[in-house]
Amino acid sequence: MLREKTLAVIGSGMMGGALACGLTQAGAMLPENITLFDTDQEKASQLAAKVGAGARVSDSVTNAVAGVDLILLAVKPAVVSQVLNSLTQTIQPNQLVLSIAAGIRLDTMEMHVAAGVPIVRAMPNTPCLVGEGATAVCLGTNATQDHLKIALSLFSAVGLTVEVTERLMDAVTGVSGSGPAYVYLMIEALTDGGVKAGLTRATARALAAQTVMGSAKMVLETGEHPMQLKDNVTTPGGTTIAGVAALERGGFRIAVIDAVEAAAKRAGELS
Repeated sequence: MLREKTLAVIGSGMMGGALACGLTQAGAMLPENITLFDTDQEKASQLAAKVGAGARVSDSVTNAVAGVDLILLAVKPAVVSQVLNSLTQTIQPNQLVLSIAAGIRLDTMEMHVAAGVPIVRAMPNTPCLVGEGATAVCLGTNATQDHLKIALSLFSAVGLTVEVTERLMDAVTGVSGSGPAYVYLMIEALTDGGVKAGLTRATARALAAQTVMGSAKMVLETGEHPMQLKDNVTTPGGTTIAGVAALERGGFRIAVIDAVEAAAKRAGELS
């Protein structure tokens, strides 16, 4: 479905780059069908080299989106309205706009495009770069089930994708949008703990990262509740229950819940 589509990526930052590279690395899109635009032309050129041979860099945002099938809006939330305003006469109803700008609501974006233009709002995360992203999408007023299929196909090429109602997008931001940062903190902490216990930093980091990846895979592939999986490795009087008790004393669980809530609240403020 996607390999025949043409895509314009507006913005060459972390997320725009992760998606563009992830799509070509997964074989979901051809580099020659991808056009990049960024106000920093050198940055866009560097991304084009990573996307693959044939990826093009446009000299203007208008030229980038003219005639393409899909438009990925990967700019900072503060400039979304400005970018869409500059493209009001260019974007047509037969094109699909996919926005990954955190906190910018569908009705806000629809105010800045021509009548009938379909918009899908998405919240992906940076693991899209390695094909293990987590993305939630919601449909705008003019987006149809066919547009949903395209969006699901695009983001599923680089990881797990779910559809939610827009009122839940702030919660998605708190869990999976910002979640990688929480996980990196945990890997860093596990690594430091391993170093304190005598491991080399390289060994501790490798073990910590693999443990997080393997544990996540267990949750997804077994379908078992995380509590049950935890109980499976906490034998009476053993080492793991001692470690779990230390985490509970430190408020680990409530700290993570508070982090999700704080990020979700901030996403709401941005909107």
